[in-house]
Amino acid sequence: MDTYDILLYGSYLLVIVGAAVAVLMPLIKSLDDPKSLLKTALGIVGIVVLFFIAYTISSNEVLPKFEAAPFNLTPGGSQLVGGMLITTYILAIVALGSIVLTEVTKAIK
Repeated sequence: MDTYDILLYGSYLLVIVGAAVAVLMPLIKSLDDPKSLLKTALGIVGIVVLFFIAYTISSNEVLPKFEAAPFNLTPGGSQLVGGMLITTYILAIVALGSIVLTEVTKAIK
């Protein structure tokens, strides 16, 4: 069992290092071209605005079975989860719509 534990901790470390490299390397590369940082910031701001809109329209209603243990869900937590779900749905629909639009324009050309 100790071998599995060591391998799991090693894989956790590799995932953390990979995530850090995936985030930091584009930032280091973009310091040479500050305009690329503007595009990235615009995308992040767009997603934050989309989440804020989704958060404000989501409900904070909590069903009684989710108020008790083991969930202990609060109205604020319910609204946060609802906002995240609505944001995910909107982004998925936009992605699928973009794929369909791209394929249709390729077929027309």
